Amino acid sequence: MYVGEEKAAKARMKEILAAIKDKDKEAMKALFSKKALDEANDVDDGVDYLFDFFQGDVQSWEIYKWSSGESIERGKKSLMLRAWYTVTTDKEKYMFFVIDYIKDTMNPDNAGLYTLRVIKAEDKETEFGYWQDMCIPGIYKPEQ
Repeated sequence: MYVGEEKAAKARMKEILAAIKDKDKEAMKALFSKKALDEANDVDDGVDYLFDFFQGDVQSWEIYKWSSGESIERGKKSLMLRAWYTVTTDKEKYMFFVIDYIKDTMNPDNAGLYTLRVIKAEDKETEFGYWQDMCIPGIYKPEQ
């Protein structure tokens, strides 16, 4: 991982966890790109779901794995970071998956968080798949 990508991945996770801890809906929505907010079904519902789903105080977190993709066209650049994290609270262990356009001068509306999926770590086999299948705008909410 390039230093800049690792730094960006860690900084984004700190922002996500701070918004969850504070149950700050506006701060959470502000992390997402304009494109993600435009394409997501119901961002407010997703944020409410996440705040209810995530229980406990964060004890630790780490990057589990990551990958990135870069596009360069006529001097403009788009850098997509895909990162998986493990997060342990005093009540539960979670896995986070994010797709984050940490830089996009090709399409500035795309810069920011595109996908946020939070699951219980024990559900990894059923709730996580190929990243392409998890590339949905906004916050993942399982079908009821």
